[in-house]
Amino acid sequence: MRISFVLVVAANIWTAWAFVPSSRPRLSTMVPKAGGFEWQDPTEAFDQGVENPFKNPDLMNSDDGMKIDPARLLGPRLNGANLYFVGMMGSGKTAVGDIVARRMGSYNFLDTDQIIEKATGMTIPEIFEAEGEEGFRKVESQVLDSVHSFVRCVVSTGGGLVTKMENWSKLQTGIVIWLDVDPEIIFKRIEGTDRPLLQCEDPLQKLKDLLEQRRSKYSQADLTVDVTEELDAEGVADKVVRELHDFIDDNPPAWKLAKLKAQSEGLDWVK
Repeated sequence: MRISFVLVVAANIWTAWAFVPSSRPRLSTMVPKAGGFEWQDPTEAFDQGVENPFKNPDLMNSDDGMKIDPARLLGPRLNGANLYFVGMMGSGKTAVGDIVARRMGSYNFLDTDQIIEKATGMTIPEIFEAEGEEGFRKVESQVLDSVHSFVRCVVSTGGGLVTKMENWSKLQTGIVIWLDVDPEIIFKRIEGTDRPLLQCEDPLQKLKDLLEQRRSKYSQADLTVDVTEELDAEGVADKVVRELHDFIDDNPPAWKLAKLKAQSEGLDWVK
């Protein structure tokens, strides 16, 4: 890959997504925790007391009788942790991620491919043609390196981003969601498009081969959401929201575990 291309992209990344919120976690109070959450000092935060609405349906009813979208209740429970959608091309990461972010209300949606195209002034196929897959993957890693330092974002990633081990250290600062879709379903969605890796004699077989190569990486995600043919983007988003609430129940942040332990031992806790 040409060095000049890398430098130009690095210089343009910040401009390409200037709309990203500027709020960053303060390093003095927030520490990354493997598995998708950040620990926050309880003396500088408070437990908003939001529970899983699917286990307590009353939470989805407002005082005026209106129904509350359970996605709206994810924000207070995530403590700012980012959501990263991974999966094969055509699996619906962009469509579903955008819906989830809109329904949450307090999170912004980012698509790494869109950021790359804006930063380079080139389409993804053009980048592949000019710089090759290796060049594209390096730019992709640069974008993720910038995006992961922000909080309260839903991020759609490129299908091959998981293949570089260096990217996982960034992904694991948030919650990783794999949209698992059969190659046959994906092929129906993207047949006839200009996807660079599918410009071959047998694109369906290529999809199957790519999935097998990446399956061990995708399976490291915190959540695996099975996507069937009858599910539209809204239906997949519904599954994601429900499974996220269950995941948070099963993987509470470290400070909440400490609080529960203290309470069980009859100790005082920060109010």
